[in-house]
Amino acid sequence: MSDAWIKTLAEAIAPLPLPATAKWPEGEPYQCLLNQPGAQLLIFTPRGTDHQTEHTRDEAYICVAGTATLEIEGKPQPFAAGDLAWIPKNVPHRFIGMSEDFATWVAFFG
Repeated sequence: MSDAWIKTLAEAIAPLPLPATAKWPEGEPYQCLLNQPGAQLLIFTPRGTDHQTEHTRDEAYICVAGTATLEIEGKPQPFAAGDLAWIPKNVPHRFIGMSEDFATWVAFFG
């Protein structure tokens, strides 16, 4: 039997937020759904403050629900359902002004 699977957005976000950590005192707003050599896929639903920092891998965000502002190197840009954002490694970025239903897939590469 193969390892293929399908997960709905509702299933992916249902357990979020996960328990609080020092970095995410409101609870971790992401869940890793796929972790393979060279690629990782998460669902990310930040609320309040996005505590993330730049990453050491390239990443793509695909907004699947709601709206937010994505600050890339301090420059705010609208980000809404259906949008794709590409963030090269080591580029500072974060979400601000997220709607209550904001959710985005995050794919890390490298």
